[in-house]
Amino acid sequence: MQFTDLKAQYAALKPAIDARIQRVLDHGQYIMGPEVAELETALAAFTGSRHCITVASGTEALLISLMALGLRPGDEVITTPFTFVATAETIVLAGARPVFVDIEPDTCNIDASQIEARITPRTRAIMPVSLYGQCADMEAINALAARHDLAVIEDAAQSFGAVYRGRHSAALSTLGCTSFFPSKPLGCYGDGGAVFTDDAALAQACREIRVHGQSRRYHHTRVGVGGRMDTLQCAIVLAKLDRFEWELAQRRALGRRYTALLEATGLVDAGRLQLLAQRADRDSVWAQYTVRLPAAAGVSRDAVQQALRDAGVPSAVHYPTPLHHQPAYADLCCPDCCPESLAASGEVLSLPMSADLAPADQDRVVAALAAALRSTGGAR
Repeated sequence: MQFTDLKAQYAALKPAIDARIQRVLDHGQYIMGPEVAELETALAAFTGSRHCITVASGTEALLISLMALGLRPGDEVITTPFTFVATAETIVLAGARPVFVDIEPDTCNIDASQIEARITPRTRAIMPVSLYGQCADMEAINALAARHDLAVIEDAAQSFGAVYRGRHSAALSTLGCTSFFPSKPLGCYGDGGAVFTDDAALAQACREIRVHGQSRRYHHTRVGVGGRMDTLQCAIVLAKLDRFEWELAQRRALGRRYTALLEATGLVDAGRLQLLAQRADRDSVWAQYTVRLPAAAGVSRDAVQQALRDAGVPSAVHYPTPLHHQPAYADLCCPDCCPESLAASGEVLSLPMSADLAPADQDRVVAALAAALRSTGGAR
């Protein structure tokens, strides 16, 4: 069993993907070929954004967005410590300082009610992360940002395709950033990403920054990076777009089925398993189907993972150490400043998830997890 079954996806899309790759090989425009603009047009239309700028990775999308805002040394950007390191490292690389706000324990997304207390005169932006496939509370965050004249950058690396109050993730704020890393809901076969915005000036800045700050060839109007998305990767995403709506429907259905199967085990009611909440005003595309193994139940996550491995079931931990406990960022706040993030890092466990996950394999995952939880315990 694969944690993310990319082989089954390729088998279903092989003719379209192969034809798209061959077309690029035939025309030979590997950098900024016609597929780049074609993909940007298609993705802008999908999200409802006015502008889409493809870039080399989700990390580059965040960095380019921050650079487009013109951050200066001493500026602050509010974000969550319960995320992949790229969220914070790009803030540092852009010359600013990450300011961490804790998460909601039931969704693991940033707690919007705690953000205002961390705003200072140096705050320039808020960067919420739409974790595990569900958007953060973007309306509350946007309203807060508007009151304080701040930009909002949604880190939508895990939530592309998700819907929040009738609008798509990545099109909910000043800037939205996503990743096309292979395991994401919409992935390429390498690195890739995109920035979305309705602001024409920011879009132009992002386009220039991704090609070393050029407004035209060898004319550099700003500091930039080598941040273009390869034509071949754009071609692969274009081939996958034809199936993407079906895949999103499958992910939503599999997420509902996981929830029903896990609730039926009785382990949730027994307090040995906690399911993450999905808010009524948004959906999830389940980039990961993540559960929590409550510390109070005395379950050993290591033992559970070993039992799953013994049963041939892969699992993962997203994320085992929050950023404020990482050596590179430990001086940004005190160790106790985000207790919910620290608690989640010791409890979360992600189960196999992809659009091509077979129901029989899903049944096997749930049976193996239930058996592991019933038979393991003790110290974490």
